[in-house]
Amino acid sequence: MNTDVIVALGVVAAMLTVLAAMILPKIRTVFRVPEGWAGLLYHNGLFVRRNNAGRHVVWGFHWTMSFIDVRKAAMLVAGQEVLTADNVGLKLSLLTTYQVTEPVKAAHDTQDWRADVYNAAQLALRAVVGGVTVEALLNQRLEVGAQLLARVQPEAAKVGVNVLAVEVKDVMFSADLKRAFSDVLKAKQEGQAALERARGESAALRNLANAARVLEGNPALMNLRLMQSLSSAQSAGSILVLGMPGGFVPLKNGKPSPPATAPAQGETG
Repeated sequence: MNTDVIVALGVVAAMLTVLAAMILPKIRTVFRVPEGWAGLLYHNGLFVRRNNAGRHVVWGFHWTMSFIDVRKAAMLVAGQEVLTADNVGLKLSLLTTYQVTEPVKAAHDTQDWRADVYNAAQLALRAVVGGVTVEALLNQRLEVGAQLLARVQPEAAKVGVNVLAVEVKDVMFSADLKRAFSDVLKAKQEGQAALERARGESAALRNLANAARVLEGNPALMNLRLMQSLSSAQSAGSILVLGMPGGFVPLKNGKPSPPATAPAQGETG
């Protein structure tokens, strides 16, 4: 082969290599999707496919990609003023746990899926709380949360979001309601204390009645109890006065004390 031809071919190959090095990077696009995200690939504004986490290479021009977080997250629905079934005005906040399970639907079927989930939680709160009383709301938060979840889940699923839980986070009362509930709680506690005292007194009376019946049927046991009382009085240094036929016999330190001498007839004391 002619030397000039070989040189020409070498020059052409070198030019093609340089040209490829200049052009290929421009027609190749590399996208990297982080872990926990989904990448939506578009060509000239038209959706092509969903890409999961990893490195993705596409050839050509006019490729773009948008990213949607598919990890679990929480949304606070705060400061919602609602009326209960007994016409009590409350301010409540909800904590909604969700996860985007269909990124394509979340990106294409609605303008703002977060706003849709937020509004669905608001409407569910008004519907559920409007059907329960204040007492039921405070004592049955788990049941109320289950009702809220049942209402929010279908609406969120329409935009590709799976709502995992809806919980009543805070219940805020007005100052007047706080005082009223405080008074009710205080009255309940006082009534419970009085009831416990009455139960204690009734139990003590029953015990005394039982003891009286036992002593009545067992004279020896009654005498033994009397001796125990005398011994206790002696140990304590007390004066015990017993009623006996013919008068009282005062006992001092467990021993009968001599009776006082009666004044002679006709004498004045």
